[in-house]
Amino acid sequence: MVERVFERKKEPEPQENTYDRHMREQNEALRRKLEGKIIIKGKERAWDQSRQALVRRLCNQDEWDSVGAPGWTVFIQNIKKHSGRHTHQGGLVIFVLDGTGYTVVDGVRYDWQEDDLIVLPIKPGGCEHQHFNTDPDHPAIWMAIRFRPITEAVEMERTQQAEHPDWIGVRTSKSGG
Repeated sequence: MVERVFERKKEPEPQENTYDRHMREQNEALRRKLEGKIIIKGKERAWDQSRQALVRRLCNQDEWDSVGAPGWTVFIQNIKKHSGRHTHQGGLVIFVLDGTGYTVVDGVRYDWQEDDLIVLPIKPGGCEHQHFNTDPDHPAIWMAIRFRPITEAVEMERTQQAEHPDWIGVRTSKSGG
């Protein structure tokens, strides 16, 4: 009698389907949130001169994988004279931390001071705005907060109209000062 020997081959790993991939990604995102940063030290963040303002970015999309609540963009602006001027669909709240000034939204002036909240409206075509400090001896400082689902819902597009006076990079074609 001939004896047959069967060698059991390793069964192929099951292929990850769309549902399984979605569940894996969802669980990984939840793990990142649970393990994410809870405190972001503002003093550890550098000031950056952009075409819009002197900015300290506290949280932005580059680090959403490392924070406990992703999706939030939070930054501080230091306004000595005025910011640049740009247009976007709004959906941004700005809390004045220090100083006095005003914001021009679509040609209308709105005065503010420390502890005020500026709410840029969400509207088709966006709102053009620029921020001004009214005390030449003391900069105005404010913090802006934006939540990504809002900006995605309104398909936020930003158009720079005029750069900050200290911007030394390449000027946009619409720059006027």
